[in-house]
Amino acid sequence: MRPKEEQVADFLREGIIAGRIARGARLKQQEIASLLQTSITPVREALKLLEAEGYVTSDNYRGATVAPFDIEASREVLNLRILLETQLVRGAVEHATSADIAELKQLADEFARAFAAGDNETARAANYRFHHRMFAIAGMPQTLHFVQILWARYPFDLINRLKGRVSRAAEEHDDVLRAFIAQDSAAAMLATRQHIEAGWQELHDALRAEDMRKCA
Repeated sequence: MRPKEEQVADFLREGIIAGRIARGARLKQQEIASLLQTSITPVREALKLLEAEGYVTSDNYRGATVAPFDIEASREVLNLRILLETQLVRGAVEHATSADIAELKQLADEFARAFAAGDNETARAANYRFHHRMFAIAGMPQTLHFVQILWARYPFDLINRLKGRVSRAAEEHDDVLRAFIAQDSAAAMLATRQHIEAGWQELHDALRAEDMRKCA
């Protein structure tokens, strides 16, 4: 059984990445504790963990708030994500069992069903769980820890709100899963790289188009 503070941290981490908890939002300990039916202590410890990872900032006046992101810093994070996540995918392909693949298929299906139903918030949460579970299969906890720190600095919430992005991400997940089933680590690494780069490029193009509209 995972410690309670880790469960709370994962709940909040998923909410931030999925965009369910907005950038700059205050994180009130009592509200979180009531929602998760737990005491204040694991919530307080979870917020400390998330602050160390970069998901949360805190001060004496506002308390804990969701950290903003820096789009320029995201470019460096992009390259680090590709480096580390492709290594995790390679390890996952090498260690995945039939039960692991079945679980990944289930998570990918959950993602696709949520999108088809127009529930993009649930789809974004399922996307987080798909990637986290896939990387955990590799059995490389230190690498996964560093990846989670990178995720705190990446604009998933903006990327996943781009028109059609969730649908395209579902197709990219299928590419990764096909490589898993074939036990083709090179193909899985390439599909992962393309998946990461596609989201970033779409966001970059959208921001550039927005800047051009403002200057027109």
